[in-house]
Amino acid sequence: MSSIETRISRLEAAEEIRLLKAAYLSACDRKDPAAVRACFADGQIHIDYGAVGSFDTADALVKVYEQAACHPHMVEMHHAANPRIQVTGDDQATGQWALQYQLINTRDRLLTQIGGEYEDEYRKIDGAWKIVSTRFVVSSTLIVELGDVAMKVLVADRIAQIG
Repeated sequence: MSSIETRISRLEAAEEIRLLKAAYLSACDRKDPAAVRACFADGQIHIDYGAVGSFDTADALVKVYEQAACHPHMVEMHHAANPRIQVTGDDQATGQWALQYQLINTRDRLLTQIGGEYEDEYRKIDGAWKIVSTRFVVSSTLIVELGDVAMKVLVADRIAQIG
């Protein structure tokens, strides 16, 4: 059995990682590219967001994020749950998170809801946990047209990819 110090250290690491993921999701919703960028490690990393794209650096992701999402008519809500964090070393960890994502596009009058799961890898760099690899796997998609009279379902699929 591991020492009490090791067990406490791993619990603290898992909590710091929960706070990191919360900061990332909140930054996405607030349209704060600098805060989004700060959640990732510098240099070469791995980001696979399916139809949104794959990226080798956080800066490349942030550039697409700014172009696609940072507009007043794009109202996003990221809600992660059920974290499964495994601290695998003093400076390494993995995590899986369920995500319920909702986008209200007020310009195009569309509501998009996506369910899926993040698969993350983390490293502690200079005393702070950072995302070094992330993949999002879609499990369900719903796109609804927000009309004046009634809503019309455009897509409702368990594994549809948006793109």
